[in-house]
Amino acid sequence: MLKKGNKLYSILTGSCPRCHEENMYANNNPYAIGQIFKMHERCSNCGLKYKIEPSFFYGSMYVSYGVGIAFAVAAFVIVFLIVGASLVNTFIAIVLTLIVFMPVIIRLSRNIWINFFIKYEPKGLKGQLE
Repeated sequence: MLKKGNKLYSILTGSCPRCHEENMYANNNPYAIGQIFKMHERCSNCGLKYKIEPSFFYGSMYVSYGVGIAFAVAAFVIVFLIVGASLVNTFIAIVLTLIVFMPVIIRLSRNIWINFFIKYEPKGLKGQLE
């Protein structure tokens, strides 16, 4: 379904936005909380430097707001509209959803943010470092 060359592939898999060959994170599991922000410095395939500049990923905080809202709306639709729970139970479900999925939201936001700035190049740029 998702193929290399599609930005959605890089966003959902956490792979290098330029070559889609290597995972950007030291640990693929976002629930390894101690390593949630640990990334490789560069892609071993194409040489892309992930932290383009100091504090580059601060911008992903803006993206995480939108992603968090999407998760909250999904929880609302499921719990209130489909299940038919009360507003108090719906609120509790939304808060629990945001807490449980926070590591996933953080990773997705970082992936979306870096994909705003880096385009896919299937041949890669082996040896050309940024």
